[in-house]
Amino acid sequence: MPASKRMFLACLDLEGVLTPEIWINLAEKTGIEAFKLTTRDVADYDELMRKRLSLLATHQLTINDFRDVVSKMEPLEGAPEFLDWLQGRCTVIVLSDTFVDYARPLFVKLHSPTVLCHSLIVDDNGHIRDYLLRQRDQKRKAVAAFKSLNFHVVAIGDSYNDLSMLEEADTGLFFRPTSQILKDYPNYLASYTFTELKQQLTQIGLSGA
Repeated sequence: MPASKRMFLACLDLEGVLTPEIWINLAEKTGIEAFKLTTRDVADYDELMRKRLSLLATHQLTINDFRDVVSKMEPLEGAPEFLDWLQGRCTVIVLSDTFVDYARPLFVKLHSPTVLCHSLIVDDNGHIRDYLLRQRDQKRKAVAAFKSLNFHVVAIGDSYNDLSMLEEADTGLFFRPTSQILKDYPNYLASYTFTELKQQLTQIGLSGA
């Protein structure tokens, strides 16, 4: 099928691609350095979340601490405009390992794209007791499902937890990856500004026509 006739669908990560990292902002608020570890640093998501849950319990932090942090956050500069540009050219789905319980205000600031993410188990006192995955390996499985609907899927991510969707996608792109991830997976093109990312997307056939 000619590239101009492809039915494109873009799957994007949220944190690191469209917004700053929420857990890093929590670290800055609380002074707890261990919260700065993200999926850029720890490939095993469950291992990372178990460490986070243990820290939350130790320091008696609640869901309201997250909501306070998120209320003061803004998307990355240019991210809402980039999403508007992209949604004018194809179907867009944000696939994130964040949690709807506290991240929703950022979705609104991004002009309310469709976001598929996870949820938390929170007790009556606001303490976070556990997390619930929408589906294990949801990013890869979502991309596979969209491909089965005859979409040409472009996946855009920055972290180790994005690799499965980049591998499953017809086209996988890194956006602002760390030097280590790029060294480990040099077969993916990388961009560092939304202008560069637009150029890459245009080159693979995504246009407004």
